[in-house]
Formats: sequence, C-alpha cells, structure tokens
Amino acid sequence: MFGRVARSLCLGLGFLAVFVVPVFGVEVRIKDLVDVEGARANQLVGMGLVVGLAGTGDKGDMAMRMLSNMALNFGVNVDPKAVKSKNVAVVSVTCELPPFVSPGQTLDVQVSALGDAKSLQGGMLLQTPLRAANGRVYAVAQGPLSIGGFSAGGQGAQTVRNFQTVARIPGGAIVEQGVDSTLGGGGALALLLRRPDFTTATRIAEAINRKYGGVARAVDAGRVEVSAPGGVGVTSFLASIEGLRVTPDALARVVVNERTGTVVMGGEVKLSTAAVSHGNLTVKVSERPEASQPNPLAGGRTQVLPRTDVSAQEGGGQVVLLPESSSVADLVKALNGVGASPRDLIPILQALDQAGALQGQLVIQ
Repeated sequence: MFGRVARSLCLGLGFLAVFVVPVFGVEVRIKDLVDVEGARANQLVGMGLVVGLAGTGDKGDMAMRMLSNMALNFGVNVDPKAVKSKNVAVVSVTCELPPFVSPGQTLDVQVSALGDAKSLQGGMLLQTPLRAANGRVYAVAQGPLSIGGFSAGGQGAQTVRNFQTVARIPGGAIVEQGVDSTLGGGGALALLLRRPDFTTATRIAEAINRKYGGVARAVDAGRVEVSAPGGVGVTSFLASIEGLRVTPDALARVVVNERTGTVVMGGEVKLSTAAVSHGNLTVKVSERPEASQPNPLAGGRTQVLPRTDVSAQEGGGQVVLLPESSSVADLVKALNGVGASPRDLIPILQALDQAGALQGQLVIQ
C-alpha cells in the first residue's frame, strides 16, 4: 500500500526588513570627514610557506618546488619530485603599511592559502618579504598563525569553526623601511573629503577660517586647500583643525537592498502629493499524489498519479493619500497602519520614483 502524501507550497510576499533612518544635522569633527593628502597607507603583499601542518597542507607541486628552493638557499640540493610532504602550504601574505611608520615597528599580517590546503591550524609562517607595487621590500613577516577557530572530527562527523584557510599574525611583520611623505611641503596642505560634497567642503573651509582667518579655501567638492599660519608647525596646525566641528551635508537618498530587505532612507528625502494603492497576492500550490491500484485479477500495476491544486487570492488593497512634503518615514507609518508588509515598500518606492513623487535619489542594490 502506498500512503497518501500531501505537500503545500505557499508563495507569499512578506519578509523581514530593517529600516534605518540616518539623522543629519549633527556636528562632526573635521578629522572624521577628511584625509590629509600625502598621509596615505600602502598595500604590501608577499608569497610564503607555512610549515608544521598536521597533514592538512598542499598536495600540488608548487609547495614542493618552493620547499626545494628554500632548502637550496641553505646549501641543500633537493629534487622537488623527491619531496613528499603534506605539512607545507603555499600562502599569500598581505598587510597595510600605514603612513609615518619607522623601521623596526611591527604590523599585523593576514595569511591566506593559495593551494588546496585543508587547514592552516598550527602552522608557522617562514620569513616572507612583503613588497609594494613598486617591487621594493618594505617589511618582512614571520611567526605562528592564529586562525581563531578549530576543526575536529572523525569519519562519521566533523565540526568546523570559522575559516581554516585564512589566518592572522598579530605583529608578525617588521618594517624594514618607511615611505617618504610629502606632507605639508612649504606649509601648504590639502584636505580630501571622503564623501565629496560642495556644501560640506565650503563649511570646512569656513570653520577653519573662523579660527585662523583666511587660510583655507574650498577648491572643489572633494578638496580643501589650507596654509599653515606663520609660526605654527604643520603637525600642531593639523591637530588643531582636526578637532573643529562642522555639520556635513548629504544627498536626499533612499537605498534599498532587495536581497536582505534593508531600506535606508536619508532624513532629507521628501515626497510630493501622491496616492498609493497596493494589493496583496498570495499563491498556494498543493500537491496530493495518489496511488492507483488495479483489481487483483486485472493484470495491471500500481501507479502514482499527481493531483495538483492551484489557487490565487488577492487581498483587498487600501489607498493611502500622502500630502505634499511628506517624508519617507510618513509613508512607512501609513503603510504599517493599513497592514502592508515591509516587502511591499520596495515596489512602492520604485513606483513613486518613476512617478516623480520621490524627491530624492533611489539606489537599488
């Protein structure tokens, strides 16, 4: 006998959404809005060997060739084909060289497996030169790896926590040489806005001029040029203007991430007069396979016949009237009042934008 199997599939329109409304109009330090031209970091990268793995290393030839080359540097000539080890892995080593560092200081490095190593747990990175884009060596990395997790198990089950092929070495790189900085050549400085905006750049220049008088000017939306007053050192001058507070401006923008259901709306977003109507549609598909058995003497065979029921139901929609100069927060409040789901807000925002009622920039991610 075959039992009856029932299965239902409901396709709804609701999902969890997170609404974030940024608060503008707050004062922010200039230090948190700009970068100083010339005070920039540099990326370093290198390729090295991790040894001491418990049979979880690479199986390819690249690790054996690098191991053979390392042995040759110590006066031992070994054929790469003769080296058989699963305790070695080829890795990439990366770090960021901050500005104003001096030789002898240490940096944190990140180590990532390049081959088919299963885990870097318990490994030790051998001395690895780290180079910049110009090919020069600026730091050297070496030390034990920290993966922040573990992997344990047997033939029947295995437990893994965090990624086993990516690790860090806190303070694992020693700086060999710093990068020359051209900061404050002739007392002239340039402040580069992290989010270019004409209004914000003008406000930064005005805040500096109120304290020092006519030493700053906004060149464009992303650059403010400043000259240190006579008798004031560049370092002291930068320290003093970094603490000045301004109110940054921002575009009226709504950012929608349909994959995660996140809606972020700016406080300056406004809506023109509009009427919104949105109905809810629910589709239900039910499958009830049935077993068909012939009579005992009929000579047939038992078969499973599909039985599918499809139904569609549309809920009654309501019309929401939004007066002029309403905000997106007012729209959300109105839609929540009539029982609309967060998922409904995304097509409504798109329709408002196409109708010209959304006074702001709609960004779909």
